[in-house]
Amino acid sequence: MKTDKQLFLQIHPADNVLVALQDLAPGTEVVFDGKRFSVVSGVKAKHKFTLEPLDEGGEIRMYGVLVGKTVRALPQGETVTTENIHHAASPFELRERKLDWQQPDVSGFENQIFMGYHRSNGTVGTANYWLVIPLVFCENRNVLVMKRALEEKLGYSKRSRDYEPEVDQLIQLYRAGATVEDVLNADIAMGKTQGDGKRLFEHVDGVKFLNHEMGCGGTRIDSDALCGLLAGYITHPNVAGATVLSLGCQHAQASILREEIARRDPHFDRPLYIFEQQLLGTETNLIQQALKHTFAGLMNANEQRRRPAPLSKLCIGLECGGSDGFSGISANPALGYVSDMLVAMGGSVILSEFPELCGVEQELSDRCVDEPTALRFMELMKTYHAKAEADGSGFYANPSPGNIRDGLITDAIKSAGAAKKGGTSPVTAVVDYPGVANKPGLNLLCTPGNDVESTTAEVAAGANVVLFTTGLGTPTGNPIAPVIKLATNTKLFERMPDIIDINCGTIIEGTETIEQVAHRILRFVIEVASGNVQPKAVQLGQDDFIPWRRGVSL
Repeated sequence: MKTDKQLFLQIHPADNVLVALQDLAPGTEVVFDGKRFSVVSGVKAKHKFTLEPLDEGGEIRMYGVLVGKTVRALPQGETVTTENIHHAASPFELRERKLDWQQPDVSGFENQIFMGYHRSNGTVGTANYWLVIPLVFCENRNVLVMKRALEEKLGYSKRSRDYEPEVDQLIQLYRAGATVEDVLNADIAMGKTQGDGKRLFEHVDGVKFLNHEMGCGGTRIDSDALCGLLAGYITHPNVAGATVLSLGCQHAQASILREEIARRDPHFDRPLYIFEQQLLGTETNLIQQALKHTFAGLMNANEQRRRPAPLSKLCIGLECGGSDGFSGISANPALGYVSDMLVAMGGSVILSEFPELCGVEQELSDRCVDEPTALRFMELMKTYHAKAEADGSGFYANPSPGNIRDGLITDAIKSAGAAKKGGTSPVTAVVDYPGVANKPGLNLLCTPGNDVESTTAEVAAGANVVLFTTGLGTPTGNPIAPVIKLATNTKLFERMPDIIDINCGTIIEGTETIEQVAHRILRFVIEVASGNVQPKAVQLGQDDFIPWRRGVSL
């Protein structure tokens, strides 16, 4: 990367646009690589401007790949926008393997361990949770009944923010005759956090209640995939056992769930209690049986203790959401360096969000360890893209209004930056949703770009920690895997400190290198994996869980 006084940056030597690191006024003089010219229209930070004049239909290149084409001729120094360029990406095909990569120096983490929960199948958890889940949406209410009965009594509701005192103050104002203006201008006091008492089961991190809107009424493909997803959570290393509520007549049958569990862990030996309401009769009988067995399971889970584990037992999910024009040059490359470090130490990483790999397919397929793996990746990408196109919403529609506003104006621009999270190591496995993707090395998992659907799938695939980069800010978390939030820019880190854990904006400012930030991230991951630190998403109880309906979701 080449920079000039932190005003702009060229990401790759082949790029014909520069990224503004600060707002550049019209007429700002740019001197770069022997060229001297002025900014034409003014460029906001995170956006791009042309390094050379371009004809109509001219190619826009970033990260060394095609990311768009011009709608009209553009002068040198012109800002690229949704009005003057459109999405474009290069075709891809099977080519020779490119498996050479520069392994990072990991000597500083030699013999480093984390303290985790060892499971009989050889995996190691970074937490110890009990699950209560419905096989079908008809059981959502009963799951919530159990949540109300258990959570506070067992001491697990302390992470929930209590805003009742604020509401009480508003009620008092209303009863005292306050106007709408009085209410809006009122300085209401902050409430206290609920449930500050000690939890009953000290060595169980929580009971997690997962609701969803699936299991019946949709396609059999979706209900079968739901069973696979839930099996991924039940067999997850962060889970000690599970209580499952089934109605009985739904598509997502308990027998399918058991088959999916056996597929993931043939010798599964953790407690699993499945209760079918139509067999048990009354709601009272169902809930009482479920409560007793859940309590007994928690007693057993509480006997487990953290023990030392090598970093090779970490499986890190790589995620981004609310991305901005700095994502691909700060937080995502830092994550890529962390990925390479973990792979060098024998660990596993998962890169997902296939709509956000559009335009970098050739590079990723070339990095696949063998031709069958490369062909599998290309097949999944082409099938997904064709389905999106058939439904009138191709990958080009992936960038959100927030992405576009902050510099990610085509899907290929967004994708080229998002793929940096995967580092440079060979791709060891390509897995379709909702499969397991915890093979040592870099795993590609087919998911949508939707933050929560993708994170939900990565955890089901085996991620015991998730690293989540954001440039705009998002509170996304997960019920059973700690989600660590990384800001791409310092302004976001300072504006939303309640949801962000790590600032990567120092890379933009030039005060830290990508390698230095990556080392800082990995040290934080070790603390979180050992249970010494809770990331903000865990503190907030941000338990987002959305299964993917296998229709089009970008």
